[in-house]
Amino acid sequence: MKQSAGILLYKFIDKTIYFLLVHPGGPFWQNKDLESWSIPKGEFTADEEPLLAAKREFKEETGFELESESEDNFIVLEPVKLKSGKTVFAWALEFDIDVTLVKSNDFEMEWPPKSGSIKNFPEIDRAEWFQTDEALKKINPAQADFIIQIVSKISSSL
Repeated sequence: MKQSAGILLYKFIDKTIYFLLVHPGGPFWQNKDLESWSIPKGEFTADEEPLLAAKREFKEETGFELESESEDNFIVLEPVKLKSGKTVFAWALEFDIDVTLVKSNDFEMEWPPKSGSIKNFPEIDRAEWFQTDEALKKINPAQADFIIQIVSKISSSL
């Protein structure tokens, strides 16, 4: 069974919570917006530590390192299952990054289909901070539970 690990960053501005979401790159996602954003995440193998994989994937998709962050700062979220059957493990972290500096790894694919032409596309084409209501509209519906979980955990500790 395939599994992914990711990190949901959040920050506060004037007591309002914001979430960092990323938009997948490539021609399929180019004109899609609502329900197509994601947390930065990627697949990992059974012999990998999920949080280490989440940190690695975060760096690959955003260019930002979270290595120096103590594991105690990461809030474990309950995994979610995508329609594909893939399980996504996630952690939330209060951390601020400048989205204008996000730089993703590239992937290759044949484009246009059946053209024989191989093109490079970024894994993610942009990242943005969203308030809770907007984030819930933008994020892939299967991952929306991550936002709901962290809002619940934070509000209970305020």
